[in-house]
Amino acid sequence: MRNGRRAAELCSICPPECIHTSKRGVWLLKNPAVNKGLAFPLEEREAFGLSGLVPPRLLSIDQQVELEKEHLSAKPDDLEKYIGMAVLQDRNEVLFYRVLVENMAEYMPIVYTPTVGKACQRFSHIFRSARGIWLTPDDKERIPQVLRNAPRSDVRLIVVTDNERILGLGDQGAGGMGIPIGKLALYVAGAGIHPSKCLALDLDVGTDNAALLNDPFYLGYRERRLRGAEYAEFLEAFVQGVKEVFPRALLQWEDFHVDRAFELLEGYRRRLPCFNDDIQGTGGVGAAGVFAALRITGQPLAEQRILYMGAGEACTGIASVIASAMESDGVSREVIRRSQMMFDIDGLLYDEREIRGAHNRDFVATRDVLEYYKIHPQHTTPEQVISLFKPTVLVGATATAGVFRQAMIEEMAKHVDRPVIMPMSNPTSKAECTPSEAIRWTKGRGLVATGSPFPPVDFEGRRIVIGQSNNVFIFPGVGLGALIAEMREIPWEVFTIAARTLADCVSQDRLNQGALYPPQEDLRKVSARIAAAVIRYASHNHLGRMIPEHQIDEVVKVAMWYPEYVPIVAKPRAT
Repeated sequence: MRNGRRAAELCSICPPECIHTSKRGVWLLKNPAVNKGLAFPLEEREAFGLSGLVPPRLLSIDQQVELEKEHLSAKPDDLEKYIGMAVLQDRNEVLFYRVLVENMAEYMPIVYTPTVGKACQRFSHIFRSARGIWLTPDDKERIPQVLRNAPRSDVRLIVVTDNERILGLGDQGAGGMGIPIGKLALYVAGAGIHPSKCLALDLDVGTDNAALLNDPFYLGYRERRLRGAEYAEFLEAFVQGVKEVFPRALLQWEDFHVDRAFELLEGYRRRLPCFNDDIQGTGGVGAAGVFAALRITGQPLAEQRILYMGAGEACTGIASVIASAMESDGVSREVIRRSQMMFDIDGLLYDEREIRGAHNRDFVATRDVLEYYKIHPQHTTPEQVISLFKPTVLVGATATAGVFRQAMIEEMAKHVDRPVIMPMSNPTSKAECTPSEAIRWTKGRGLVATGSPFPPVDFEGRRIVIGQSNNVFIFPGVGLGALIAEMREIPWEVFTIAARTLADCVSQDRLNQGALYPPQEDLRKVSARIAAAVIRYASHNHLGRMIPEHQIDEVVKVAMWYPEYVPIVAKPRAT
């Protein structure tokens, strides 16, 4: 008990042991943060004026979970289940998270990808109640004032989007708010960060989606998307507002267009603790799949050759984390430089052609690299590059189904005994190929992981489990560790550490089944291990509070909220 108390003293985000309130009656039933529904004990019903306002039956939280699962199972499709979960979250926060935590594999695809994509597209037509804060260009001069309207004042974690690049669906306008809401639900369920510390933010700077602008029920800022200097000024005002109102908050950039995502990350990551999940979270989880595959093949990282179909945030993030890991392993810059190649929409990235953005210039093939592999710049189809580069890993993040063609995979399999194939785009309909195709085209030798959930594949009497390369295995643990350590900034190395930790979390049994990631039921264990690793990194590098090594695991354990009801204590009413 003494260790637990000491750990709580070292952590400023520990969940509350009770709720103090001066409110009574219907107010308690209408506030999702305190509502227990039929689980209000008799003494609280009597003390807080609830007698008669709910049926007399007393249910345990476990019974409530079963009842909510029954409600959800009666829904006709996943979008209706999403709506049902959202309504539950707005009615009873603890129960919502208990349902999610205890049924992670079943309901995570409902709360987040792939269902959240459809929810964002239909947002204006399925809207029930507001959650989070929208900021529009009209709020530019009063952003701190609007931020103070947040229901909680001690916000430590913010997920923010400007809606321009929602999953693989593009500009979704104000409907993009579904992404911060969903991501924060996964932070809470997956890492135990208390809901009272979280805030979803939508920078509704307009939309260029004509269908939304022509929709009479569109709920967002009905103007064309803000661009250029005006956009930059609005973002600067937003960051200043966050620093003023929530000075201890960690900020996660989410689903910004690639043209802005890297600029925002580099421009602000030393001014406030922040990271971009599409770049660094995807980088960490993608690299972890490669590291886990090497546990199966027994090969060193230095001998890998990775080919990326896609050169945006996701692929650049993965390549950056893998390059960082190679560098920390002592691999020479020359070997690192020739270990990774990328294709964008115009073909292979090499230094004699025009490159669209500056973010991936470290992964542009130089003339020396092309000569090393005897690749001629004028003959650079994916199949031709694969035949000469002989990649051991193929990663796709193009949001385009069918990009991994049969000829490509078969050519790859000619040169590699256990090719690693990672079609990472989501939702499911956007995957570069299906797992069954990758396994069939490699005659069962492929090690496959996907960005969206896929069922196991049966091949020649063998059942192959498909691990999901889901960012949820990275960002909750990184966020939890950064908040506990009160990190001043989030360096790239954090995601290399998270990737290695995640790869170590894959059990040998999972590896034997072909899975490169843990099951989603292990998410909280994974998040705890990653958080502890991040805290150790922060302590060793003086990037946050110093937490003694022997107390780190206990501090993480104490900080992680498990959704259960706590006592309600009456505060004296003001006279």
